[in-house]
Amino acid sequence: MPAVTLYSGSFCGSCIQAKALLDRRGIAYSEVSVEDHPGLREKLLARSGRRTLPQVYVGERCVGGADELRALDASGELMTMVQSEE
Repeated sequence: MPAVTLYSGSFCGSCIQAKALLDRRGIAYSEVSVEDHPGLREKLLARSGRRTLPQVYVGERCVGGADELRALDASGELMTMVQSEE
């Protein structure tokens, strides 16, 4: 199972950007659409405190959305985090 889970929504530009970044880096991820799972948005809010999508998790840790993912990638931390979860 991939170490990264991306919770997304339809027609979400930030979700598309986050998936593209993960694809460019060759990072395997599971995508879960909030539209396919009633009540998931509320669970994510309780879990992360965030209302926005995407929500990206490495292991059990919420690393944020597309902006935070880009920052982690730019600093090199993203690959370190992903490799430690594999």
